[in-house]
Amino acid sequence: MGVLMSRRQTVEQVQKVSLAVSAFKDGLRERPSTKRRAEAWGGRRGTLEHVVQEVQEEEEERPEAAGPSQTRQEESHANRAAWERLRDGRGLEPEEFDRANRFTPPAFVRPTRELHDDEPLELSLEQREQVSSDEMCEICEVWTAESLFPCRVCTRVYHDGCLRRMGFLQNSSAVEVTETAHTETGWSCYYCDNLNLLLTEEEMYSLMETFQQCKIIPETCLTQDNFLHYKHLVHKRHFERPMSEEQEERAALQFSALDPDKKGHVEWPDFLSHESIVLLQKLRPQNSLLRLLTAKERERARAAFLPLSQDSQGLISEGECRKAQHTWFRKHQKEAPSCNVSISHVGPMSESSPASSGSSRSQEKTLLGTEQEESRPVDWPTFLKENVIYILAARPNSAAIHLKPLA
Repeated sequence: MGVLMSRRQTVEQVQKVSLAVSAFKDGLRERPSTKRRAEAWGGRRGTLEHVVQEVQEEEEERPEAAGPSQTRQEESHANRAAWERLRDGRGLEPEEFDRANRFTPPAFVRPTRELHDDEPLELSLEQREQVSSDEMCEICEVWTAESLFPCRVCTRVYHDGCLRRMGFLQNSSAVEVTETAHTETGWSCYYCDNLNLLLTEEEMYSLMETFQQCKIIPETCLTQDNFLHYKHLVHKRHFERPMSEEQEERAALQFSALDPDKKGHVEWPDFLSHESIVLLQKLRPQNSLLRLLTAKERERARAAFLPLSQDSQGLISEGECRKAQHTWFRKHQKEAPSCNVSISHVGPMSESSPASSGSSRSQEKTLLGTEQEESRPVDWPTFLKENVIYILAARPNSAAIHLKPLA
C-alpha cells in the first residue's frame, strides 16, 4: 500500500536531513589533526568510539611492506563498517538496499540508567493497566484503521508500506508480519525486536570490548565450536578458571536453542541478542530490569500468574514459576516438510541415543531437587523478578530462544 506524506511532514524531513548534514560538516572542521590524536587518546578510552577507532588505527599501522591484496583491503573495510554499525545500533547501510522510494532509517539513541532505578518497584497484581496501541503510524503519522500492524511489546503501530520503505520489511518477512501481528503470538517492531538497544553506552562498550578480545567479528555466523570456544574464553576471563562439564552442557543447549532450524550455526542478530540479554542479567539488578517492562508485558505477566494463584494468599509453587519461564517464548513456527521432521516432534529420544546423553545428565541433576522446589511458595513480586529476564528475552521475532530457561 502507498502512503502519501503531508507537506508539513516533507518539510520536517528535509529540515532534519539539513541539520544532520550541517552537523557532519561541523564535525569534519572540528576534527583534531593527526598530531593531536595521540593527546586525545586518553579522553576516548572507555567509550564506544574508542573501540571503533582502535580497530581503524590497527589497520592503519600495518606496514606497507606486507602488501595487502585488494581482497584483504575490502575485508578490512567491511570489518570496520561492521564495528561502526554495532556501535551505533544500526542494521544495513543505506547503500545496501535500493534507495528509491525509501524513508530515512531512524537514529537509535541508547538509553541511560536513572539514578535510583535499582530501588524496589511496586507493581500491583489486582490493579490492571489499560493497554492500548497508538492510533497513527509511527513512521508517517497517518491513521488508516485496520491496515495498521501493532507491536506486541510497545504501543507503536505501523503500515506495511512504511516498514518496506524503511527497509525493515522484506518480502520474506512480509507474510509473517501480516499473519502474526493480529494473533496471540504477535509481532515485535524494529525497536523491540533488537535486544541490543536495551544496553546503555557503557554496557555496549563492555560487550564490544569482550568481542574484540575474543576475536569475534561482527555480523558473522558462529558454529557450535566457535560458540563454545567463545563461552570458554569469557568464563575464564571473568572467573579465572575453566568451565565445568555442567556449564559446557548448558552452553551447548543454549546453542541448540539459538539454532532452531538446525543449520549448524547461529546467525549474528541472534548471537548479539543473546549476549545482550546475558549482559543485562549479569549487570542489572532485577528491580532495574522490571523498569524495562512495558504495560503490555506486565499485563501478560498478570494473566499468567492469576490462574495459578487459586488460594486466598496469592501464592504459587516454585515449579509453576519455572514452567512460566518457558511460556513467554511464543514463536511463529514455520511449517517444515514432512520428510524433514525434527526428532523433537515425534516423541522422546531413546536413553541410549548420543543426542540425549548430555541433556539427560543435566536433567537428572535438576530433578533431584524438584520436590523441594515444588514446596517453596512464590508470591507476585518474586514471580515478576524471576521471570523478567525471560520476558525481555522473548521480545525478538526470531524463532531462536535467546535465553534458555533452566530445565
